[in-house]
Amino acid sequence: MRPAKFLEKVLTARVYDVARETPLDHMSRISRRLGNRVWLKREDLQPVFSFKCRGAFNKIYRELQSNPELTGVITASAGNHAQGVALSAKKLGIEATIVMPTTTPDIKVSAVKAYGAKVLIKGDNFDAAKDFSLDLAKKEGLAFIHPFDDIDVIAGQGTIAHEIIRQHPDKIDAIFIPVGGGGLASGMAGFLKTVNPDIKIIAVEPADAASFYEARKAGRRIKLKEVGTFADGVAVRQVGKLTFSILKDLVDDAITVTTDQICAAIKDTFEDTRAICEPAGAVSLAGLKKYVESKGLKGKTLVALNSGANMNFDRLRHVSERSELGEDREALLAVQIPERPGSFRQFCKLIGKRSITEFNYRYADARIARVFAGIQLTRGVAEKDKLIKMLKAKDYPVVDMTDNDLAILHTRYMVGGHPGGDVTNELLYRFQFPEKPGALLNFLMKMGTRWNISLFHYRNHGSNFGRILMGFQVDKPDYRAFREFLDGLDIPHWDETENAAYELFLK
Repeated sequence: MRPAKFLEKVLTARVYDVARETPLDHMSRISRRLGNRVWLKREDLQPVFSFKCRGAFNKIYRELQSNPELTGVITASAGNHAQGVALSAKKLGIEATIVMPTTTPDIKVSAVKAYGAKVLIKGDNFDAAKDFSLDLAKKEGLAFIHPFDDIDVIAGQGTIAHEIIRQHPDKIDAIFIPVGGGGLASGMAGFLKTVNPDIKIIAVEPADAASFYEARKAGRRIKLKEVGTFADGVAVRQVGKLTFSILKDLVDDAITVTTDQICAAIKDTFEDTRAICEPAGAVSLAGLKKYVESKGLKGKTLVALNSGANMNFDRLRHVSERSELGEDREALLAVQIPERPGSFRQFCKLIGKRSITEFNYRYADARIARVFAGIQLTRGVAEKDKLIKMLKAKDYPVVDMTDNDLAILHTRYMVGGHPGGDVTNELLYRFQFPEKPGALLNFLMKMGTRWNISLFHYRNHGSNFGRILMGFQVDKPDYRAFREFLDGLDIPHWDETENAAYELFLK
């Protein structure tokens, strides 16, 4: 599409029947910390607590213009787009059907129903729900409202960029935009590069759901084998066809961020604005911080986007724990100390005045004890490296667990779980189960009685998926059959048998 035509579509987009012009807030605390001028676009303040109502309303409005006899619309979504469609349809006086996968949290189902939409729970994932909704759209003559890969949806999201330019007419050096399917980034980038091509557009994605990052690197769209679900609002296996065709030529850079960095950005947002954003809503700020550090930027004007605030309250526990790691404010260390009176006191003396955030101990044998310690840092990675070097110089064997997912998600809550001598040939696997009734039972039924479960740990993190750690007793002749069994499951899993956290604390 020609730039002038794209500009026209954004400027004439019909969004303010449901959306509001959200403020562009200066983030004073993080600006001082980073040495740059940081601004935050507050799309969390929309009626549905997300930018999605912009594109949804514009698309439905255009559909009604071209087909006044339209009786209803349909979409597939487990989150913010569903609420945007439901609210827009209600405002325009037509029926909305929302197909949501079985993994959708009750809080999001209830929010959609509150707008008067009809909710159908179908399929175990977004792709299955989408296929069902497309079939139903054909059968019942409903208009399908795509979450991102549609020009009217894209144009509606582009109105955010128009607001930013008006709210901050002075120079902007870069704008950081989260990418899932690409609708938001396409709308904003298309407008900004037409109006002011000097503004850098930086696409940001979670490291475990980087569909655009990988497509940009490959020069073509690719489908990820699996995606992480922590930032579920941008957890898309493949960037849109239309959105990729727009973004590949407009984005100046693409970066990825970790779960810990996202959690740290949620905390930063709260400290500056007292707003709590959802993980996808913090991806942009996490990317901004990473970019500033990697490029050594100073004195620049940078804009991040809080794209949404639909956060389950119980997820805050997980966010709080991991934000310290994301800011390099905590080190997780496995330390071997002598098994004798006073050894722990001596270890604490070496730690000095640093706060110990966590300490787990388990008797190993008459000679040694293994300690899992969380230690608060004030000077980041450099301080951690110096501490490890000092401990090793004092003949304390140390393993750094700070970036070890098994240690962070499970082992820190299970230290002390060494088995007795009867547990042999144990294999350890980490799984990501859908949070729905019967998921674990279905898994166990498929497994039957072939292998004994020797270890089990589950902890709910308030997301659509539960993380489970399991030990299996598998004799060597059965290794091939066991791995074939795992490969036949539609469940993401990781072999952790060689993981240092398992070797030290659980095996």
